[in-house]
Amino acid sequence: MKKFGLGLIGCGGMGRSLATNANQIKQVKARPQLVSETTLTWGSSTGPTESVNPSLDREGADAEYSDDEYDVGVVAVSDLDISLAKSLASDISAEFTDDYLDLLVDDRIDAILIATPPFLHADIAVEAAAAGKHIFTEKPMATTLIDCDRMIRSAESHGVQLGVGLVCRFHAVHSTIRQLVHSGTYGRPISMKVHRTGGPWSGEPCHWRMKRDQCGGFLMEVNAHEIDFMRWTLGVGTEDRVSSVHASGGIYLQPHTDYADLVFLTMRFTNGAIGFLHAGQVSALGGYGGAVDCEKGSLHFPTIWGENSQIQIHTFDGQTETIPATEIAVDSPVKAEIQAFIEAILQGQLPPVTGTDGRAATEIALAAYQSIRTGQVVNLPL
Repeated sequence: MKKFGLGLIGCGGMGRSLATNANQIKQVKARPQLVSETTLTWGSSTGPTESVNPSLDREGADAEYSDDEYDVGVVAVSDLDISLAKSLASDISAEFTDDYLDLLVDDRIDAILIATPPFLHADIAVEAAAAGKHIFTEKPMATTLIDCDRMIRSAESHGVQLGVGLVCRFHAVHSTIRQLVHSGTYGRPISMKVHRTGGPWSGEPCHWRMKRDQCGGFLMEVNAHEIDFMRWTLGVGTEDRVSSVHASGGIYLQPHTDYADLVFLTMRFTNGAIGFLHAGQVSALGGYGGAVDCEKGSLHFPTIWGENSQIQIHTFDGQTETIPATEIAVDSPVKAEIQAFIEAILQGQLPPVTGTDGRAATEIALAAYQSIRTGQVVNLPL
């Protein structure tokens, strides 16, 4: 059986989650499909788009298929804190090092998983692409658009795939809400609101998570998920995008940080839909939920996680339905996102979450910070 090897850079909590979930995949099958059926076309700043060659869109005796199985596993892990690398390596039966360049020259490794602090993502990704390794990076993709573009262009020029860990697309409630909206059953989406709040982060003022240029602030470090969720859900057409951003907020409980700890963010889409995000670290209660209003009805998800998580559907003609999250069958989200990334590589397709998606989440967060600073609506693209 062929092998698909992974290397992990960054062995903290998220890195450990990526590695342990990746090792649960065990095997991936490159599903039967036409080889070279899909062509990946890259733009200089917007990332790849997908097109199909009609002459290859066929079946029959002359069609060429790929149906190989690959054994998936983490070969080696790396962290500057060698104790973290050694501990994780011992738990997952992998090799370890304190120099990530060792992973980039290892022929057994096909793809790199990046789980370092965000401000380090770009340099590692660029080096990995130059070494011919596919790249899966945790969110935020990067804290600046310059770094996002460097990553996209490097993957393009070296012919490797770039995926971003916006894992909410693989969670039960998130994915079902998007599926329901895009089914068309409830008509065109009009508005979407999401709240995700909690208390302040703990840590020393010098910690990377307290500096916006290093972590992106919580709008990137945490709420990249919600920004992507709304883009993914309200962007019904392939050309739909966020056209403008307006945000209000400020620093209330975390004076040792240099970014807002409370943000009310409004996104206007080119299709007329409006998304609203309440994000913050000033709540002793916290919470995570929201709703989507469509032409024919509304989808309410009062709490996304926990035993009472559910989707409530109400239509204007009086129909109601409740879908408990426990009845929505999904695989472990982190495992699913890594498996989907690997399958896309083996099938010659785009990853389900591309560099373009990661860049968009960063751009919207940057526009929100600009809007907070100026008090003005910020038009996109920046």
